[in-house]
Amino acid sequence: MVMESESYEGFVTLQRSVKQLHFGSWEEKESAAKEVKRLAAKDLKTRKLLANLGVIPALVSMLDSDILEGRRLAVQALIELASGTYTNKVLMMEAELLSKLPANINTLNKSSSSDYAQLLLSISYLVNTQVPIPSSNILPFLIGILDSDSSMGTKLDCLGALYNLSSMLGNVGFLVSDGVVHTLLTLSSDQEVSEKALAILGNLVVSIMGKKAMENDPMVPDSLIEIMTWETKPKCQELAAYILMILAHQSSVQRAKMAKSGIVQVLLEVALLGSPLAQKRALKLLQWFKDEKQTRIGAHSGPQTGSTVIASHSNENEMKKGKKIIKKMVKQSLLKNLEVIMRRANTGGESSMVKAFVTSSSSKSLPY
Repeated sequence: MVMESESYEGFVTLQRSVKQLHFGSWEEKESAAKEVKRLAAKDLKTRKLLANLGVIPALVSMLDSDILEGRRLAVQALIELASGTYTNKVLMMEAELLSKLPANINTLNKSSSSDYAQLLLSISYLVNTQVPIPSSNILPFLIGILDSDSSMGTKLDCLGALYNLSSMLGNVGFLVSDGVVHTLLTLSSDQEVSEKALAILGNLVVSIMGKKAMENDPMVPDSLIEIMTWETKPKCQELAAYILMILAHQSSVQRAKMAKSGIVQVLLEVALLGSPLAQKRALKLLQWFKDEKQTRIGAHSGPQTGSTVIASHSNENEMKKGKKIIKKMVKQSLLKNLEVIMRRANTGGESSMVKAFVTSSSSKSLPY
């Protein structure tokens, strides 16, 4: 009897909240939105039931209001309704959620910015479906939050959404034209959010527009080279090396800028002490920094622009040339810095690796 009573009371509460959302005063709508948030947090079945009762369009319509508290409650309810259900996200898009985003980021406080970022991150997972996500609405809003004085958690949510959206080539033009490249480069220097920022840059750099924007940014290549020195952030090293590879490929101008910024010494250290993938990418870059008069970089030896993982497909002759180049560079550059590098090596095995790399005249174990 008690369970039946509780079930009946829950049904009455749900029915009342739905009715208030559709026909109530503004105060009643706010109260109903708060109740819908609580109910939606229970389970997926309840979220689907609420959606079937038409609460999503009613909540989205509340975002048109100038009353901050009402908008906040509506967004929080939508966050709960979107959790774990593709259908509810689609219903939000059909209700034109993105057209109701605030035009001025400055009108939002930090809490509201965080709520919107969380909701848009959830919506952005639709990018791999047939549901269109209008870039002209969502991208400027996300970039605006990144450029504002938002919390680190909010920035991470925005970066997660931008990563999903940047995976679609059609969005690259909007992202670049909105000035996101410089924002991402700035954020990539912060170790708390660097990995996500670099992942987005990795998606953008494979396009002509994205690559051009990075080449022209004053932070490139210095900021990326600096990230390559982060020994405790191997994933960041790998992503920075990937971006530098694409920028350096078939571009003597970019390679000259990198050389001037001291990339060779950094690459040598990463080639010895980095993760396996970072080592491979560093060694490939080192091959390209040999005498420009004796080297031509063919298209087959550069990174594959359609993939986030760069594999070596060098032929045997290229391998031999690469090893000769590396040995020559090691003798000239690494010997005088050997003491510094060996201090960074944490194990005897790494120290032996350094010595072997420097002294070997027939290094056959190099990845490239």
